[in-house]
Amino acid sequence: MTACAIEPTAADEDGDDRGDECGDECRDACGVPRNGGTVCAITADGAYAARLAPAGDCLFPERWTLDGPEPYAVPLPGNQPEEPGTEVQPMGDGRVLIRRLVDGRHAFSLLYPTGPGTGELPLGAVECPDPDTRLRLLPPAPGGEKAYALAVGRRSTAVWLVAGGAFGPEHLAMVPGRCSGGVWLDRAGRMLALDREVGGRTKAIVVDLERDGEVSPLLQIAADSDDRLLAADPDSGLLLISSDAPSPGREQRLGWGVIGSTLPVRFPECLRLPDCTVTPFAIQPGQVLMPENCGVALRVDGPAGTWFAVWRPAERQLLQLPAPEGWLAGAGLWTESGVLQLPYATREVPCGVARFAVPRGAGGTGDAGSPGVGAPVAAGGTGGSEGTGGTEGTGETRPGDPVRGGTVGAPGEAAPVPSPPSEPDPPVPVAPRPVPLREAPLNGRVAVG
Repeated sequence: MTACAIEPTAADEDGDDRGDECGDECRDACGVPRNGGTVCAITADGAYAARLAPAGDCLFPERWTLDGPEPYAVPLPGNQPEEPGTEVQPMGDGRVLIRRLVDGRHAFSLLYPTGPGTGELPLGAVECPDPDTRLRLLPPAPGGEKAYALAVGRRSTAVWLVAGGAFGPEHLAMVPGRCSGGVWLDRAGRMLALDREVGGRTKAIVVDLERDGEVSPLLQIAADSDDRLLAADPDSGLLLISSDAPSPGREQRLGWGVIGSTLPVRFPECLRLPDCTVTPFAIQPGQVLMPENCGVALRVDGPAGTWFAVWRPAERQLLQLPAPEGWLAGAGLWTESGVLQLPYATREVPCGVARFAVPRGAGGTGDAGSPGVGAPVAAGGTGGSEGTGGTEGTGETRPGDPVRGGTVGAPGEAAPVPSPPSEPDPPVPVAPRPVPLREAPLNGRVAVG
């Protein structure tokens, strides 16, 4: 399984710890921060998730188990509620890493259930002498045995191993420039992609954590473009990229490419939604040598709210679907068989997972500014932390029920008609030899959608 989390840009890092000072105006009705990022972290293998769950006006850590017959949640409250700005991340063994800001130091501990209470194993702390330095956790690493953090300073960025080391937090690398993002490029947890800002331009780089933080370029679409890596799948080599190369200085476009491909980066027209922000958060794994067939899940934020969409590079259409109620926006994962799983929490179902099987060639629904009609083919949930309950298809179809086609009309309406595909692409010039993605030529670049 592959899950991707999109982190703030370098400019956003300046406000990374604002959550420590936020009041009710920074939180939504469910008590989660309105920070534009994910409110739930999922391990790379999809076995566990963790979040800060609301309890009245308070927050407490909560671990979700996702690899069983039904998802269930285990609360991990401490002696007092957690402060806004605290981060949690699940580990591969089921423990939960927590980062707290205590007296100007970032303290790390591992939480685990101990009968009716919560056990806590302190790991140590990281102190940032410069008050302008912002520290945050990187997305869960492959394997689940280690966890990393990024400390962004004024002119350089430090990479820390904060869990899984021999003697507490370990400083691994110092990267010149201000870095943001954070995407794992391999299954070993060795190659980390960051978006580095130097001289007013942002380019994605690769940091080799087993070679003392050796840095090499990853994206260089144009000399004067800002090129960021948003998500990657190690199996297929598919990369999701944000760049202003197609329209310098005007807008960031969402594109895709493949490491080592002879083809240039492509910027599908179907991924441009007016007045909306489109952010990839999960890529279907297991599509070895077939990046065009990977399902990509995208979060869409627009005037109508927040919903999600599914897209494949081989299909020039975007399927927009309404998010399940209580979706932990920006969180989700694919199975190798192509089922998208979205965690959600409501008062009735405090721990649930909605599953969407979107068939290939399922066509786009809805207009460019709102989700189309659609529903999960089978939604599984739990009645609470005990892990009971759940729902499955009954074989009967009623208005508003899920159907196996991935879409369903509202009562009294006909089934939605897929939007027509984009015009086929003209031939794309092929380089005479495989070249790294950063060297892919721009001449002859065309939009896929």
